[in-house]
Amino acid sequence: MKQIPYGISSYKTIQQKNAYYVDKTHYIPQIESAGDFLFLIRPRRFGKSSLLSMLECYYDIARAEEFEALFADTNIYAHPTPEKNAHLILKFDFSQVNPEIDKVEASFNGHVKNCFFFFGEKYKAFLDDSYFKMMESHQEVHQQLEFLLNYVGMKGLKVYVVIDEYDNFTNTILAIAGQSHYQKLTHGTGFFRFFFSVLKGGTNQVDAGICRMFITGVSPVTMDDVTSGFNIGINISLYPSFNEVLGLNERDVTKILAYYQDHGYTLPDLNETLALMKVWYGNYLFSKRASNHLFNTDMVLYFLKNIIAYEAIPDEMVDPNIKVDYGKLRHLMVLNRRLNGNFSRLNAIIETGQINAEIATSFSVEDLIKPNNFISLLYYFGLLTYRGEEELIIPNRTVQKLMYSYLRDGYEDVDVFSIDLWQFANLVRNMAYIGEWQPVFEFLASEVEKQTSIRDYLSGEKVIQTFLLAYLNVTDYYITREEMGKGFVDLYLEPFFAKYEKVKYAYLIELKYITRGDFTKKLLQEKIKEAKNQLQQYATDSRVIKGNQGVNLRLVMLIFSGWELIHWEEVAYTLNG
Repeated sequence: MKQIPYGISSYKTIQQKNAYYVDKTHYIPQIESAGDFLFLIRPRRFGKSSLLSMLECYYDIARAEEFEALFADTNIYAHPTPEKNAHLILKFDFSQVNPEIDKVEASFNGHVKNCFFFFGEKYKAFLDDSYFKMMESHQEVHQQLEFLLNYVGMKGLKVYVVIDEYDNFTNTILAIAGQSHYQKLTHGTGFFRFFFSVLKGGTNQVDAGICRMFITGVSPVTMDDVTSGFNIGINISLYPSFNEVLGLNERDVTKILAYYQDHGYTLPDLNETLALMKVWYGNYLFSKRASNHLFNTDMVLYFLKNIIAYEAIPDEMVDPNIKVDYGKLRHLMVLNRRLNGNFSRLNAIIETGQINAEIATSFSVEDLIKPNNFISLLYYFGLLTYRGEEELIIPNRTVQKLMYSYLRDGYEDVDVFSIDLWQFANLVRNMAYIGEWQPVFEFLASEVEKQTSIRDYLSGEKVIQTFLLAYLNVTDYYITREEMGKGFVDLYLEPFFAKYEKVKYAYLIELKYITRGDFTKKLLQEKIKEAKNQLQQYATDSRVIKGNQGVNLRLVMLIFSGWELIHWEEVAYTLNG
């Protein structure tokens, strides 16, 4: 039986260990025809390294004798291209570069020199003594790169340059050290910019040393900065024909589940499991003109590994490895210890679940603060995905939980609002299992009362609703559904029965908001009466009856005046009305 390749990015290792592989080799001819120098952006953990590893194995002239062993069960084995095993592979993985400011240049040079050394060792049969003497005589990596490319070009050899995670260390520097340090690497005479200048030069010679190049990353920002808009090649990231080059479609996931079930593993009902995975891990679309939605590869393998090992869905539905580092967004939302406009935009996206924008294919670091570029970056990080020509949505529950964590971290980052999340999670647990809902909202109201800075951000019913959701989603006891259509309750806390079978209480929560200037006792009574009527009506909704599966349903109203919770009350309800 094939093992689950969770955490394995090496194509050769996947094949040698007889691990499950979703065949992507049919994209090889398409990649060749798309252009010689390609650039692909995808979120973390979507399989970029695995794709590059597969291309490396396919094109490597030193692996010609391994072709059958590595590709026998794939599409490309029966339909090889003329370029099969016809290239010398020069590969860099910039995730291995130390991003510490005082070490980054030495670490970069060391990594590149190591790559040159192993290139020379692997392809000794194609190189003569003069090559090694000249490589040794050059001290700087840009000199060695220039010589290597000129030499192989003169020899008539074909070099395929592969760069994985090209922006890994630059993104970290931008997030941790700031824009000025980042610009020293990527602007003017920065060593990283000059490295790419030499690469570009290698494509322009009469006897060009670089025949093909494939670069992957998570953002177009660094490429725009170091190559002036990636003018050496083609960015295929938004092409509909490459929508599925990474990730898994629904057919792939169904086949994986069926495979392990057929090999003796006890899995929950396949249709129910697929539906659960789609809600948490699916719904990505990487071109507005594509139609097949995708699952994140890492998320699927993480879920499958855990469900087979424990015969239950994972205790933590979100793989810790998938969590986009908040630090990579912090510099976009926090300026001089104050939350800037991008934080407000993130908040607005979470409030509505969608936003209309045109994705920018490239932009420099100086332009990151512009609203459309910030939204584009959220898309490239996988926090937004296409639904229509210009409509972008939060793709799934995993990303939604990440977004809520960004709000919480943003408030804490600038000392606006911080609570004991462990204590709060216990309060939510009591809410779920013993029906004590009042302490949850009393606790938040008390903290808002004490931490006055947060009040400036709590204005309007929708804002308060999002604020509550950011904290209610600290735990997984509930699937929080907000305004599931016109005429529906503000918040529905549906028990996550697939994970917590013994949760005893579901909640419908109706929020009402009165501006502080408009508050009167008469208006408060009108809001209370309105909330009671709406809660009774919503409780009979078929989605609620189906979702709570017969557990106790609590109807709760929360009425705010400005930032202050001025009234909370449970409305009596029986299933028969």
